[in-house]
Amino acid sequence: MSYLMKGVKWCSPVSQMCKVTGSLFKAHTLKSILGISEQQLQISRASSQLSSEKADSYNYVIVGAGSAGCVLANRLTEDPLSTVLLLEAGPKDTLLGSKRLLWKIHMPAALTYNLCDEKYNWYYHTTPQKHMDNRIMYWPRGRVWGGSSSLNAMVYIRGHAEDYNRWSREGATGWDYERCLPYFKKAQTHELGPNQYRGGNGPLHVSRGKTNHPLHQAFLEAAQQAGYPFTDDMNGYQQEGFGWMDMTVRQGQRWSTASAYLRPAISRPNLSVAEKTLVTKILFQGTKCIGVEYVKNGQRKKVFASKEVILSGGAINSPQLLMLSGIGNADDLKNLGIPVVCHLPGVGQNLQDHLEVYVQQKCTKPITLYSAQKPLNMVRIGLEWLWKFTGDGATAHLETGGFIRSEPGVPHPDIQFHFLPSQVIDHGRVASTMEAYQVHVGPMRSTSVGWLKLKSTDPSDHPIIEPNYLSTERDIWEFRQCVKLTREIFAQKALEKFCGPEIQPGSHVQSDKEIDAFIRQKADSAYHPSCTCKMGQPSDSTAVVDPQTKVIGVENLRVVDASIMPSVVSGNLNAPTIMIAEKAADIIKGLPSLQEKNVPIYKPKTLETQR
Repeated sequence: MSYLMKGVKWCSPVSQMCKVTGSLFKAHTLKSILGISEQQLQISRASSQLSSEKADSYNYVIVGAGSAGCVLANRLTEDPLSTVLLLEAGPKDTLLGSKRLLWKIHMPAALTYNLCDEKYNWYYHTTPQKHMDNRIMYWPRGRVWGGSSSLNAMVYIRGHAEDYNRWSREGATGWDYERCLPYFKKAQTHELGPNQYRGGNGPLHVSRGKTNHPLHQAFLEAAQQAGYPFTDDMNGYQQEGFGWMDMTVRQGQRWSTASAYLRPAISRPNLSVAEKTLVTKILFQGTKCIGVEYVKNGQRKKVFASKEVILSGGAINSPQLLMLSGIGNADDLKNLGIPVVCHLPGVGQNLQDHLEVYVQQKCTKPITLYSAQKPLNMVRIGLEWLWKFTGDGATAHLETGGFIRSEPGVPHPDIQFHFLPSQVIDHGRVASTMEAYQVHVGPMRSTSVGWLKLKSTDPSDHPIIEPNYLSTERDIWEFRQCVKLTREIFAQKALEKFCGPEIQPGSHVQSDKEIDAFIRQKADSAYHPSCTCKMGQPSDSTAVVDPQTKVIGVENLRVVDASIMPSVVSGNLNAPTIMIAEKAADIIKGLPSLQEKNVPIYKPKTLETQR
């Protein structure tokens, strides 16, 4: 949509700041209006010359134009006196200013293209997972304007209210539900309009699943036949149950944070954005952060921040950059020959993710998305989307889902379902082979915790990623429950007329031992890495940032992204990451936190039953 980009003035950090162009005029005007002396002006000119000798300087330098960075760039430049430089390692999310020309990002149904494309993706891999038959797991992460919000499946899920109350107990004071809910609402414009839980005038447009596809309808009916409630808003009063999912899709297009926050702010004279710019190091004077070093077009440059540097690189890149810059476990840094700025052993620790598995069923009727994936149909679907942003290309098709408790005694849902009227093989890298439907199912609060560490001092080297999946008996048991409870739903009367043989795990997989083996062979990341720069109290030796998002032990440095979650939330991570950035923007501006007290949240009548 090229009209969004018209009149954009680009101001590269490599060139002189376009902000300075009017400074002579301003100086003359101020002198005549305020009667400022020549001596004062000379002092002012000398200090500005000093800063230009130091290279470019901004109030804030934000590293990463992803789900959090785009939010911060927008909110911090609402103040016309705040200058912001936003640095992104990847490219823009448009081609010649057009979304249509980069349909692989903006067409919701095309999402698997980018999950497998190194051009827009960091393309990470884990270590061999010893509790999963030594499999190396693929971890796509966004490396493009919008970050992972330009790659994800566009599912808008906030998690449960109790996740945020738990954060507060874990040391993130001020991050309880009543102080987080207002920021979810501030970010959002929900197509169904505002209420006690939904926002009505935020930049992030959210739509509700509304397909008439018979398999989505049958899945919701089957879940109710199995004894689970229908919830009319899993982001509202009642997460527990099954229902229609919210999606970050607007008028048939992906609505990433680049679309929601960055493009509307890009013409502001106090915002500069540089893409294809890899930040290699945070610069310090003692323990005071003063800027960053970066590489662009093969050239190494420095840029300075008069107020703060804010890391928004995500749960892998933010801890990696901290460690490369001398903030982390002192012993590990010394082993690599990195001078220690601050011994902060929690950096890269506490790594948490969601693991999920696909339970797949053959469909007896030709109504799945199988035929839509045939070349001629793909061309037809693509042309309709390019022409008017409608049709099968205008949705990611993950329109129904649900949350349930794994067993009696669990206070709020710990298993999540996404239903898809299609078959996905190997992250979508292998084409579907038959008419089939599936549910993505996995535990939400796994007890397995991992870590990441530097492989070398080379910033372009991927870090060592060790999620330590399925390392506890509890996690293995929960996954067993996921398979058993899904099979029970798929066996209900509502799906009877569509239900062919089970593809995966397959009817031969019945015993606990067989189910466990299937999980080890087939479970995969749900792409929710988090918690590697955990927020907590400065007295907590494992905390990396304090509840104001400031890095503990140094000055003028913050981390604002999914890495600062104290523990992973019970749901997808994009909506919470945007909330974190909205809330952090108010903290950075020195504003008191928004708060909404006594918002009612559903609790099961009894915890003596599982449903």
